Amino acid sequence: MNPLNRDLLVLTKKITMSPIELEHEVELLNGLLFHVENLATFCIANEIMDLNRYRVIQKKHLVLQVIRAKRLKPFVFVCNKN
Repeated sequence: MNPLNRDLLVLTKKITMSPIELEHEVELLNGLLFHVENLATFCIANEIMDLNRYRVIQKKHLVLQVIRAKRLKPFVFVCNKN
């Protein structure tokens, strides 16, 4: 597994944490994010609101089609389902 090199802000309830424990936590977080961050999960967690056609697009292949477009149309929004 080759997780991306990224900056993470890790907050813990522990007052002191050894560098080995911190490195272990960061490795676990990188492993988790490696499996969670992909286009399939992005399409599940988001939807497209097309105000031109008054439609909400939730189908995975249609969401991908809109996101991969070189240019978004006006009044077409990517919205998180949360």
